Amino acid sequence: MALRPRNLDRRAKWRHRLAMLTLMLLRHAKSNWDNPADADFDRPLAKRGQKSAPRMGAEIAHLGLVPELVLCSSAARTRQTLDLVLGSWPEPHPEVVFDDAIYMATPEDMLAQVRRVASRNPAPSRVMVVGHNPGMEDFASDLAGHGDAEARKLLAQKYPTCALAVLTFEAGSWSDVDFGAGNLERFITPAMLA
Repeated sequence: MALRPRNLDRRAKWRHRLAMLTLMLLRHAKSNWDNPADADFDRPLAKRGQKSAPRMGAEIAHLGLVPELVLCSSAARTRQTLDLVLGSWPEPHPEVVFDDAIYMATPEDMLAQVRRVASRNPAPSRVMVVGHNPGMEDFASDLAGHGDAEARKLLAQKYPTCALAVLTFEAGSWSDVDFGAGNLERFITPAMLA
């Protein structure tokens, strides 16, 4: 018996609802505090940060997690972190959007930014946010409703500079992403890559 188009439409909608979206949350690399006159927004990376960012970028590429879109705080240390990460990725590089709203954003602010990705045509399936603590740690914790036990344990302990949380969502759109709905697949710190 042949399926009617109406049933096919329902199946297509069901598959669409179960699409896998991947969100990567990268905290900026270690910043330099040597010059107390530097405004927080303008603080550059420390030497340690300059070493860890390319290693994290290489790990992201090795794992096949290079995103299609990067949302990055426009602060100096996040921009420098991203430049070093991008240098470890194959061409062509993903689209990058620098946004002041990510600088010191709350989890609610970051969720709003991520949900706006749904308006892109076509919407990417892999997105990275490059930001700051305490918002980044809180955002990752709030999103991770379940996932790898070891990764969840590490995330609960500390979100060090240049650490990366990788979360997946069974959602049809970025507008459907919500707190508690994420599966924490990995939590990678620079110490793991040394």
